[in-house]
Amino acid sequence: MSVSNGSVSKAGDWRSYQRVLLPPVKDLHKLEVYEQHGGYASLRKALTDPAWTPQAVTEEVKKSGLKGRGGAGFPTGLKWTFMPPVNPDVPRFLCCNGDESEPGTFKDRQLMEYNPHLVFEGMILASYAMSVKTSYLYVRGEYADWISHMERELEKLYAKGYVGKNIMGTGFSTDLVIHKGAGAYICGEESSLMESLEGKRAYPRSKPPFPAQRGIWGYPTTINNVETLACVPLILEKGGDWYAKIGAEKHPGPVLYGISGHVNRPGVYEYPTGMLISDLIYEVCGGIRGGKKLKALVPGGSSTPVLRADMIDGVTMDADGLRAAGSMMGTAGMLVLDEDTDMVSFLRRITHFYHHESCGQCTPCREGTGWLENIVTRIDEGEGNLRDLDLLLDLCSQMEGRTVCALADAAAWPVRYTVERFRSEFEARCRPSLVSVPETAALPA
Repeated sequence: MSVSNGSVSKAGDWRSYQRVLLPPVKDLHKLEVYEQHGGYASLRKALTDPAWTPQAVTEEVKKSGLKGRGGAGFPTGLKWTFMPPVNPDVPRFLCCNGDESEPGTFKDRQLMEYNPHLVFEGMILASYAMSVKTSYLYVRGEYADWISHMERELEKLYAKGYVGKNIMGTGFSTDLVIHKGAGAYICGEESSLMESLEGKRAYPRSKPPFPAQRGIWGYPTTINNVETLACVPLILEKGGDWYAKIGAEKHPGPVLYGISGHVNRPGVYEYPTGMLISDLIYEVCGGIRGGKKLKALVPGGSSTPVLRADMIDGVTMDADGLRAAGSMMGTAGMLVLDEDTDMVSFLRRITHFYHHESCGQCTPCREGTGWLENIVTRIDEGEGNLRDLDLLLDLCSQMEGRTVCALADAAAWPVRYTVERFRSEFEARCRPSLVSVPETAALPA
């Protein structure tokens, strides 16, 4: 989709970056406008050029270095190769994960609203690369307006012959289905998503087997994020080498930064990976509102470890940069907190969310999230004591890595790192611990 060349070599050149995921084109969500700007040209090239076999498409995505934008950051092309060899008697499926329910994350919604055909084209190309006959776009239930919007455009797509039987007369056929979720955060976990698609309660599955071996209805399935698949048409159009040169060397490409909280200009911004956090806050978003100082940053959605203001100097928004700083890239959903933020109350809201959204399948998560909320609430209301802080950290240790899915980890990490990195603030809200005095201490000398 040749709206702009998106030319930028390093994240330091971000001021000259030209958007390619969300280009400044009016009514780009409409099929006819998308076509006018080169839409579905990548699909046509892949289906009509003999050089672009399914394997060649996969190799180009691998060459690009594209990593998943849903939080885990797994290499996309490599993930596609996990699908078993094609068997005409065995169905294969693709799921596009648009459940986007984590606090602080709202970038996929922008794509589904302003550039849905880029997502559709990416899904069809991925289906071609993996010989998939049916793909599902799973969207969180609260996005009802966005779902209706995309369904209207999908009808046009079928009428135009870009999806369905014998696409563009090439003999390749694949169907695309938009599935409305019921508003559960757990459905963002890939195996819960598959359970929900099957009409079951969204309990995560134990792994192995992994989705590529046993996914929807027991058949091979690949799950990719909305933003991840939206990058695929651009890679096919401009080349994997072009994509690999954007942003951070080991975590390349454009990324949608969803920035919220105490900044003057919150919103979704498309820039290369590897951006300095300070540039995003003070230049892109116009600094902290009210001229206040930065206190903390949650860089990748509510589950990623919080960073103090003194920890972000020189830190870049890519997997390696944030890992070295003590956090994670996640979904690049940045929560900016100013100097007046009450970190205890902030953590209380986070623990309430994870307690409410735990599916209840695993005891450490079902019980642990409730205890985390109860104890943090007790501290926030002035009824906690200093021993509660160590109890919280011990609870985190009992939850991390002990459940079927990573929701327990997602609930424990905000608690662990907020308490550790802002402990003095928590201690100031606690009553002194009651320490029993040995009887011998009361005896006269």
